[in-house]
Amino acid sequence: LALDFAPMEADLASELPAGREWIYEPKWDGFRCLVFRDGKKVDLISKAGKPLGRYFPDVVESIAGVEATRFVLDGEIVIPVDGSLSFDDLLLRIHPAASRVNKLAAENPAHFVAFDLLVDADGKNLAGEPLHARRTALNDFASRFFAGHDSLHLSPHTADVKEARRWLADKAGGLDGVVAKLGDAAYASGERTGMVKVKRMRSADCVVGGFRWSKNGRTIGSLLLGLHGSDGKLYHVGFCSALNADVRKEADQRVTPLRGGDGFSGRGPTVVSRWRKEGSGEWEAVRPEVVVEVEYDHFSQGRFRHGTRFHRWRPDKDAKQCTLNQVEKEGRSALEML
Repeated sequence: LALDFAPMEADLASELPAGREWIYEPKWDGFRCLVFRDGKKVDLISKAGKPLGRYFPDVVESIAGVEATRFVLDGEIVIPVDGSLSFDDLLLRIHPAASRVNKLAAENPAHFVAFDLLVDADGKNLAGEPLHARRTALNDFASRFFAGHDSLHLSPHTADVKEARRWLADKAGGLDGVVAKLGDAAYASGERTGMVKVKRMRSADCVVGGFRWSKNGRTIGSLLLGLHGSDGKLYHVGFCSALNADVRKEADQRVTPLRGGDGFSGRGPTVVSRWRKEGSGEWEAVRPEVVVEVEYDHFSQGRFRHGTRFHRWRPDKDAKQCTLNQVEKEGRSALEML
């Protein structure tokens, strides 16, 4: 099989579309992956077109054990750890030493969750078929060939937007959001047509322990966020740089007068500098008194995985009330959906 399928991509949306022939699927917190099987040869290709097989030999082995010998699947690589899905363990797999990768694979084997079938077991190219037809073919493929393979899964789907909204509101660990695809559309390889994603966002009240200047050095560019640990210390957990002009103006008024404070009493970002050089990443500490509510998608290993989105100032909340326990709790595992 020629490795010429680029993954279909999605536009980011603020809410799930309804009407027409939308089909909804969970958006898994893993590595997007196209699986190519051609005889004894198995290739795992990332969203960016890079080979993943060397990092996930356990998935290669699982796919090689499938009785069908010629097919292409689109799906997600995930790693279950302690009953939930761990993105951090996925990142650990991207290691240059094969011995290290094999050790990690033995400790926490990776799984593959399939949500599309592009070439079926007979070698027929289905990419031009509507999603309804591809999904029917995928259901049949999974029932025939995934049985007996505990690490291969069929992703659930629904045409009911209310159920999809329940998925989005769920706090299941390992669920990144919900994807909506047009059921009457062909597989748009490498394009963003016919597919949208809505990320599951949560909010947290955080203490501003410092800031970085904008590139012009005349206004605040990003707020550095902290949360108190069980020891009472303030730990740096991330940043918020998506500030509009009004928020920046108010940040200048609220935060800059507090310069020279203690900042983070626990783990901090970097060494404090009062004379930040453009692009250096240095920051200024402030007295930890200002509280902001931010939206975030994931929190792991003591940090927000991505930048957060400013929601509002919280002058009504005491900084000491902003603790790590508000972000470290997930609901049931998303694995229960499989």
